[in-house]
Amino acid sequence: MNAPSLTASAADLARLPLMLTELRLPTMKRLWAQFAEQSNREGWPAERFLGVLLEQEMGEREARRLARARADSQLPPEKLLATFEFSLTPMLSKAHVTALAEADTWLTQGHNLLAFGPPGAGKTHLIAAIGHALIDRGYRVLFQRTFELVQRLQAARRDLRLPAELGMRPANPH
Repeated sequence: MNAPSLTASAADLARLPLMLTELRLPTMKRLWAQFAEQSNREGWPAERFLGVLLEQEMGEREARRLARARADSQLPPEKLLATFEFSLTPMLSKAHVTALAEADTWLTQGHNLLAFGPPGAGKTHLIAAIGHALIDRGYRVLFQRTFELVQRLQAARRDLRLPAELGMRPANPH
């Protein structure tokens, strides 16, 4: 008996993109042929070939997740901790801000982050920067200015949907 051939047939090659689509692996679908060619040329073991493809898929998934989270957060995109001028607000502790950005315990305790101060003090930049850092750590963030939140809640109250807007379940009348 002859050993089965280890070369891919045309049918196998045609099925791969379909299977990758079905499995929702768009990055692997886009890159597999390029890496297969390189793998064949350089004699990679199967583990390395598969590992490279999976790393690419995971990296792009994370990038898409971060992009979605940033868009959903409504954070100003240019306001990052790296661009915040701590020297302009000497009463602000960089260590404290860094701890907030690392989500030490305040988030697990269910606290919100609010900033108060005069116009131009850097509140928006600071809060947005912390929000971006939290997104990088896997948290969901929603950035809203106080007046926007108040208007939204007032409209919900007027339309008798305040409990839904607050994410509360209506009380059971029975």
